[in-house]
Amino acid sequence: MGPGRNRGWLLRLVIAFGFAQGAVSMARPAVSYRALALGADERAVGVIAGVYALLPLFAAVPLGRRTDHGRCAPLLPVGVVLIAGGCALSGLAGSLWAMAVWSGVMGLGHLCFVIGAQSLVARQSAPHEQDRNFGHFTIGASLGQLVGPIAAGALIGGPDMAGTSALALVVAGAGAAVAFTSLWRIEDRTAVKSRTEQGDRVAVGSILRARGVPAGMLISLSVLSATDILTAYLPVVGEHRGIAPAVIGVLLSLRAGATIACRLVLTPLLRLLGRPVLLTVTCLLAAVLCGGIALPMPVWALGVVLAALGFCLGVGQPLSMTTVVQAAPDGARSTALALRLTGNRLGQVAAPAAAGVVAGVAGVAAPFVMLGALLLFSAGSALRAPAAPGGGQVAGAAPGGRPADTPLRRARDI
Repeated sequence: MGPGRNRGWLLRLVIAFGFAQGAVSMARPAVSYRALALGADERAVGVIAGVYALLPLFAAVPLGRRTDHGRCAPLLPVGVVLIAGGCALSGLAGSLWAMAVWSGVMGLGHLCFVIGAQSLVARQSAPHEQDRNFGHFTIGASLGQLVGPIAAGALIGGPDMAGTSALALVVAGAGAAVAFTSLWRIEDRTAVKSRTEQGDRVAVGSILRARGVPAGMLISLSVLSATDILTAYLPVVGEHRGIAPAVIGVLLSLRAGATIACRLVLTPLLRLLGRPVLLTVTCLLAAVLCGGIALPMPVWALGVVLAALGFCLGVGQPLSMTTVVQAAPDGARSTALALRLTGNRLGQVAAPAAAGVVAGVAGVAAPFVMLGALLLFSAGSALRAPAAPGGGQVAGAAPGGRPADTPLRRARDI
């Protein structure tokens, strides 16, 4: 199976990622509720949540190195085991320190799965298919992010908060385990070249200096920060404007649905505009829309803004993956993807902290203005990033973004 010849593996990967991401999205709020039921205060809940993001930072680059010099698929079952175990054992834990440990295990499992899965997409996709395949891959994440919190909310509640949150965590672990059913023969072993024949490993500094890698990392960080802060602070904005929590939930679901819709039509958008222009336009629009949330408006108008914002934010993650993969030196693509994920995790820690400071000084709507400025800066970096290594067209694509049916080019990226 060469690149582009069989996409059954991609469908199975999307299914597996949907279950894995759904389990994590279900478990993270459940961990907070269970910690509160065990007597944690706001600071302790923050520490437990922070361990999820901080602990994997130390493992990202070594895992990327290992994947560059071997197969991608073994990281997937390892990630599923760690996610399922972290979820279930968080539900069974009887102390806050144990919950922090298992939260870190869950975060490490998510990191393993994502590095392995992204590297698999990069390795088994022809160059002109990478944008489309990364877009389809991230649909699994969007579906998990949409379903997971709803499932957690359906199980958690009532007088026995400790019991219901523990049940939600065990169910999340079981849901993660379902991902195993889609991982059989997902990697083409004949397409895996011996990484030992490619010379010495590429230094991290060389990867970060490659034109396009910093831009891809910044775009990814900005989009993820916007999504996280939107989820965290829209309820606060709703409280100040008298919008019911149920309506806020619908608005957030509308945003997630628009993101999924965007990724379904990513290929025609790329053919129309090309990657650099599409990234620039969507980051610019997202910056304006984020700033618009700070303005008072009726609920229906806020819904329109959030739907448009969700559509624009849906572009950044998959296309930033392709930007990083095609800009990275040969033999260091998995490491480059790991560095991108490291930037994402740093953003998940730093952005909410910065938003809290800004909100405390300038009001609850101010973080959205801050996000608008960050996305505006990202739009400038997207415009300067090359369309492909060396600044040319995306490998295997004709001018205008149309794929060129050239077998040599289709095989070149493997």
